[in-house]
Amino acid sequence: MKIISLLFISSFMMTLLFAQEAKIGAKAPDFRLTDSNGNEHSLSDFAGKIVVLEWINYDCPFVKKHYDSKNMQTLQERYTQQGVVWLAVCSSAEGKQGYFSNDEINKRSDDHNAKFTAYLIDEDGKVGKMYGAKTTPHMFIINSEGSLVYAGGIDDIKSTDVKDIEKAKNYVAAALDELLEGKEVTTKTSEPYGCSVKY
Repeated sequence: MKIISLLFISSFMMTLLFAQEAKIGAKAPDFRLTDSNGNEHSLSDFAGKIVVLEWINYDCPFVKKHYDSKNMQTLQERYTQQGVVWLAVCSSAEGKQGYFSNDEINKRSDDHNAKFTAYLIDEDGKVGKMYGAKTTPHMFIINSEGSLVYAGGIDDIKSTDVKDIEKAKNYVAAALDELLEGKEVTTKTSEPYGCSVKY
């Protein structure tokens, strides 16, 4: 009976953990995921740092737009050099578009010369659903106090055309620049665009 009670309590606590939802202005829900090199990372590992969460699917044409043009890698490098932690998160389920073996992930990341801190694998989709990730890319920014301060699209032109990058307002860059200058983020939300996350 005691074992059943303990199992019930454990199950209830796990349900509570994943029932958390990310909300602008509130503390970002913690999570633990394994990266493409087999290392575990928790959001709480990066306490005191600005953290970017980038939902990724290398086969999505909207993601390809930002990686083939090197726009995403340029942002990753610019801000990680200033102490920002940049986590790419893949919530594609096994057998769905965007789900790859670790070797394939690392090969593609190397081919793209990706500059993120880690590529995290969320194949059961729990973290993606916790954050409400809808598209690839879908971008989230957490400030150094651990609060979610931005959620939405990478920019304001919803297309797969590389030529639009230069004309677009980059919400992520604007928010990170404001945070690094000690300012409040002006644009806290925007409509994300891209391929649907393949839960």
